[in-house]
Amino acid sequence: MSENHPVPARRVPTADRPLPVSTYRVQLGADLTFDDVAARVPYLSSLGVTHVYLSPILTAAPGSTHGYDVVDHDEVSPVLGGLQGLRRLARAAHDEGLGLVLDIVPNHMAVPTPVWHNRQLWSVMAQGPESPYAHWFDVDWSAGDGALLAPVLGDRIGAVLARDELVRDEVDIPGLGPTPVLRYHDHVFPIRPGTESLGLAELVERQHYRLAYWRVADEELNYRRFFDVGTLVAIRVEDPDVFHATHRLVLDLLADGTLDGLRIDHPDGLADPAGYLTRLREASEGAWVVVEKILEGDEELPADWDTAGTTGYEALWRIQQAFVDPGGAADLAGLMHSVTGDPSDGFAAMAEQAKREIVDGPLYAEVYRLTSLAADICREDPRLRDHTFRSLEDCLIELLVAFDRYRAYVVPGQTPGPEAIEVVTAAATVARRRLSVERGATMDVLVDLLLGREVGSAGRTRGHRRDELVVRFQQTCGAVMAKGVEDTTFYRWTHLTALCEVGGAPERFALTPTELLAWASRAQQVAPYGMTTLSTHDTKRSEDTRTRIGVLSELPREWSALVHGLRAASARYRGGLVDGRTEYLLWQTLAGTWDADGPIATDRVLAYLTKAMREAKDRTTWTAPDEPYETAVLDLARHALDDPAVRELLTDWELRTRSAVRAATLGTKLVQLTLPGIADVYQGTEVPAPALVDPDNRRPVDAEALAARLARLDDGAGPRDLADEKLLVSSRALRVRRDLPEAFVGPSAGFLPLPHSAGNALTYARTVDGAPRVAVVATRLAAALERLGGWADHSVALPEGTWHDVLQDREVRGGVVPVAEVLDRLPVALLVRSEV
Repeated sequence: MSENHPVPARRVPTADRPLPVSTYRVQLGADLTFDDVAARVPYLSSLGVTHVYLSPILTAAPGSTHGYDVVDHDEVSPVLGGLQGLRRLARAAHDEGLGLVLDIVPNHMAVPTPVWHNRQLWSVMAQGPESPYAHWFDVDWSAGDGALLAPVLGDRIGAVLARDELVRDEVDIPGLGPTPVLRYHDHVFPIRPGTESLGLAELVERQHYRLAYWRVADEELNYRRFFDVGTLVAIRVEDPDVFHATHRLVLDLLADGTLDGLRIDHPDGLADPAGYLTRLREASEGAWVVVEKILEGDEELPADWDTAGTTGYEALWRIQQAFVDPGGAADLAGLMHSVTGDPSDGFAAMAEQAKREIVDGPLYAEVYRLTSLAADICREDPRLRDHTFRSLEDCLIELLVAFDRYRAYVVPGQTPGPEAIEVVTAAATVARRRLSVERGATMDVLVDLLLGREVGSAGRTRGHRRDELVVRFQQTCGAVMAKGVEDTTFYRWTHLTALCEVGGAPERFALTPTELLAWASRAQQVAPYGMTTLSTHDTKRSEDTRTRIGVLSELPREWSALVHGLRAASARYRGGLVDGRTEYLLWQTLAGTWDADGPIATDRVLAYLTKAMREAKDRTTWTAPDEPYETAVLDLARHALDDPAVRELLTDWELRTRSAVRAATLGTKLVQLTLPGIADVYQGTEVPAPALVDPDNRRPVDAEALAARLARLDDGAGPRDLADEKLLVSSRALRVRRDLPEAFVGPSAGFLPLPHSAGNALTYARTVDGAPRVAVVATRLAAALERLGGWADHSVALPEGTWHDVLQDREVRGGVVPVAEVLDRLPVALLVRSEV
């Protein structure tokens, strides 16, 4: 039970600020403007959500499809409808009793084409360190001959000059007028005043930027970027002036009531996440703020972060893995090994290898910068001078590879906390095992430097380079984790691909209901106002795709037989270049997206496989595509989708698993919407929506059809299919949250696991001041339950009283009742106490 535990003050919005009860995420763009969303507000209100959750709205790079590549913090995107369009949406929402929350991007801006769309970056390229905006960006002016690297050329600079591909031009730039520029195809760059008449080669040499071959970025980049994306330049939001300039408009919209809360994109990229969140809380007067933060394993949010909680990745994987059958792990591991050659215990080694590839490839420039900082520190101190560049680089690489989370939270000038010390020293212990004994002394020095301790000559703890090393190491840790694990290993590991999700823990395979409920009880105590989610714009698969793949764990032997059948059917057109990992990924992808209507469109499957192959980086990459290999894989997929034998096998599988998929689909959704936290629904997922990684999961949603379906259910029609049932569960759970908010949010809300006798049940209550008000009963592992003969005499202990089943509109008695009686028509029940 989770009552009588005061929530930490940092996790609680100010009392007079709005607090969402649930949110509905919409992906804005040219095809979904503010006015389009305003037209959907009546449906969203009927669905039961309390807040519309907007993707980024500030002006982004030309042609942006997502909004995370901001170029102007002072303007609401005209493409979306501008400030007036936003205000129209806010009025429409407020008229229906809904609020708005917004996704913002403090870590980076776009390097657009052409650059002048980002006026701050254009100024820096024109004026260099003398620009009034030079302090906005993390640029190392001491590197790159004092010029900002611009790695945009398709060939080396000498070849580009020889082919006359760089030309002088003049462009009429809004706000600047006719401006002399240097043009390279669609790219234009400012010409430094006084250099206009120089010869082209000398002119290029004299600019405050260095035009370079795009591949140079991985080795010599001198500005901080978002992970390995050179077109996203990091900004120094830790500077109060930069914070104010980049947050002014958003804070005004919070102050005037247009917005009610914020979602913060990737705070781990910032120099000082805790400091940023403290400043934001003060500036927003304690608004509801959640952060996109991946917590590894049992990691919790740092105690000094001023935030309600995360966006819910840690809830996502735990809910999902509570609906995975641990009994299927061994059989699925054996199948993976037979198809791919990967061992069942190979995940950790695979992740280590992927991280090594990342630090030696796309992130080498960041590693080189760290090593240079450490080497300069040692070189300037007589007591540290013998620690060489090579030894420091070896130690840094091993530390980055050994790090098991996105960062340790060490702030220059502050004594690191026990957890930060433990994280760094634990990584160092692992790293030492992979280094020669002689490197031990260098590792000791490096650990002390990274923890801000005195090391070397007496009294030396601070300094520009030491501080920068502390901060940049942590920022690089996150990039290595994201690119090495999330964006590489998760595309290689195929034990059960549904587990390879953003923020996930595939090495855990499955959780028991007890583990999930223990985590939920803890969440109710420490962060009850963070989000819960099952799908986002960043998830690698939608919740419905993951659910269908998760059912493989319940029928591992039947799945194994199916895979052997699929391989036999496809043998005649499966080319020799196709590797086992990608082939097995294909079969799981088809199983995850094949519903009662058949497969998703072939072009969607092919686009996904292309991205997955390149992200996996086994045989092909974005920067060096292996066309014969990719063609062989795509031909396999294309032929398989056209093959009657394959279609029959997968259609039979869908029919065989339909009951288990139904239970898992409805169970995971109901649990997500009723666990502690602010429940989020990603657009369109209130009904089954099999989807894959972006951009597939950002496709338009037919809101009119959803509204018509909901209206029919509200008029008393019974559910006709799984889509109706999921919409029924989603809408009724959201409405219960809205109508009984005190059971879900606020100081009176609590969480209480309920006793039951069946391992296939998941049961708990939401309480108000300790009194149960809402009860949840969900079926898990329905295929296993079917093999056991059903619920038999298993029971659940509902709190005493009379309960109303809002999914079936009937009364249920309290006390010890048969599970079969509660779940006689649906595999889930949502019960609201009729009398208090």
